[in-house]
Amino acid sequence: MDWDALTENEYAFVLNASEIDILPGVWGDLVEEDKEKPVSYLAPILLGLVDRGLVEVRRVVPWTAPDGTPGFQPGPEVDRAELPAVLADPEEWEYPGELDWIGKLTLTRADGS
Repeated sequence: MDWDALTENEYAFVLNASEIDILPGVWGDLVEEDKEKPVSYLAPILLGLVDRGLVEVRRVVPWTAPDGTPGFQPGPEVDRAELPAVLADPEEWEYPGELDWIGKLTLTRADGS
C-alpha cells in the first residue's frame, strides 16, 4: 500500500482498520477540522476505501477463546450494497452506551491491502 497516496482522513480510516477498531474509533484520528463534520461527509471517504479494496466494514460478533473466555471478533463483511444506508445512520458512528461492542461496525484491512 502506498500510504503517502492517502489523504489524512483516508489514513485515519486505514489506520483504524489496521487496528481492527470499531468505527467510532476513527474520530480520534481524523483531521481536527473534520471531527465536527457530519457522517454524510465521512461516509463517502470510507466507501471509497472499501471500493478500492483497502478496508472492509464488518459487525462485531461474539467469540470464545480456546480457554473458554468470552470475547468478540470481526464477523462477516457488511454487504457493499447495504453500506451507504448503514453508514448514513449517525448511531453507527457513536460508541455504545454500555460499551457492548457486539453488533457495532468494525473496520479491518482488506486481504492484500
